[in-house]
Amino acid sequence: MLAKIRRIRLLDIVLGVLLLVGLLPLAFAGTVLSGRSAAELRSVEGRYQAQLVQDKARQIELYGQRYREVVSGLARAFEIAGGIKALNDQGYDVRLQKTLQEDPNLIALAIWPVDGELRRAFQPDVIKREEVDQRVSEVLAKMNGRGLVFSRPQIIRSGQEMALTVAAPVMGGENSRDVVAAVVAIVSFQEVFTAVHQPTPKSERELLDAGLPVVFVVDQNGRAVAHPEASVAFSEKPMTDLKVVQDWQESGAQVQSALAPFTAVREGRKVEMLGSYATAELDKNLRLGVIAIQDESAALTSVADMRWQTIWISLVAAFLTIVIGYFFAKKLTQPVQELAAGARRIASGDFSQLIDSRSQTELGELGNSFNLMTNQIERYIKELQSSVAENRELFLGTVKRLAAAIDGKDPYTRGHSERVSRVSMAIAQRLGLPDDECEKIRISALLHDVGKIGIDDNILKKPAALTDQEFDIMKLHPQKG
Repeated sequence: MLAKIRRIRLLDIVLGVLLLVGLLPLAFAGTVLSGRSAAELRSVEGRYQAQLVQDKARQIELYGQRYREVVSGLARAFEIAGGIKALNDQGYDVRLQKTLQEDPNLIALAIWPVDGELRRAFQPDVIKREEVDQRVSEVLAKMNGRGLVFSRPQIIRSGQEMALTVAAPVMGGENSRDVVAAVVAIVSFQEVFTAVHQPTPKSERELLDAGLPVVFVVDQNGRAVAHPEASVAFSEKPMTDLKVVQDWQESGAQVQSALAPFTAVREGRKVEMLGSYATAELDKNLRLGVIAIQDESAALTSVADMRWQTIWISLVAAFLTIVIGYFFAKKLTQPVQELAAGARRIASGDFSQLIDSRSQTELGELGNSFNLMTNQIERYIKELQSSVAENRELFLGTVKRLAAAIDGKDPYTRGHSERVSRVSMAIAQRLGLPDDECEKIRISALLHDVGKIGIDDNILKKPAALTDQEFDIMKLHPQKG
């Protein structure tokens, strides 16, 4: 039983070798290629992210530069027009209203003379008068020189829109070196919102699940000021729980762009994220961080797909290997099985059936040699059987002649050995003994008195009664036989 369990078929070995040789290189190549593809795709995604945030940062800087020039240009226009005193109240309103109408991104414009009343023009459907005055007051409180002042983007509660406030001084006076007024513009940040959106608006979760980068803008406190989801930006909740935001803050907002892979928790599980950041400098005191994050596993979906394809190809290859390999292995192992069956037949004494040796391989040649060996063994056995039969006849003839010689030595017992042999055979056959046992009994019966040859004729043929001494000698004939 153990021998049957431990025996490994040649067919199984051949199929195992085919699977090993066929699948191992395929699996190894698939693993290496997918690993290289993952590394290359990760590098490409990183470079794309770095370039993306850098481009967005430049867009924001250009946006800020544009309205820096708008406000500065308006202040210079007032200066060139003859200063603040050259315009009456209606002139202020006309100039402000005209500039406001020319640019849809301008939510409000105001000019506040040092010795005069605040004049303003604004979009009433977006911002209320009180909010305009509040923002003007806040930005002018920060003005302490001739330079422009930027305030961080803040939400307009009445219009639910993010806006940036910019102020520029108007110079005048006797030597044109005194600040006589300030021009303040409230600029919509909607264009920045548009810049961080994907072509098809999606939520942050949808973007991450799709493997797309989520781009957003934070201020120096880590609060979002532009985000694909407006609710995130309007909440003004710091996003410092993201490692990439912390890295940007720790860089002091001096680094223009950098890659910052990190680990985040999504839906209760840790995931590896690709992150990068860049700095958009609107003013020396106002820098914004442009952040991009991306789910690494979702971004590398193509690599995962390639790995699954490799697995499926390996399974198909394994199936084909087993089917085709089984067919050819069967063709290969069939002659070996026939050789084994032929050897078992020869061991049992059956030489009647030869092996089919139609194979053109070395196994076919081995089959022919095996058939030749079978024929030779069969011929030798027949010759041996013939010799055995001849020897048997000679042996039996010798035994019969020896028995006749014994019987002939004593006329009284002539034919006795033949009669004992016939009776013994009859008894053995009646008992159902095997043929070889019956043959042994027949020969033994013929030779049962062979010991009489060693008895002296004077004792063996004595007509009178034997003496005790002679009888003792006579009784020795079975031992001598």
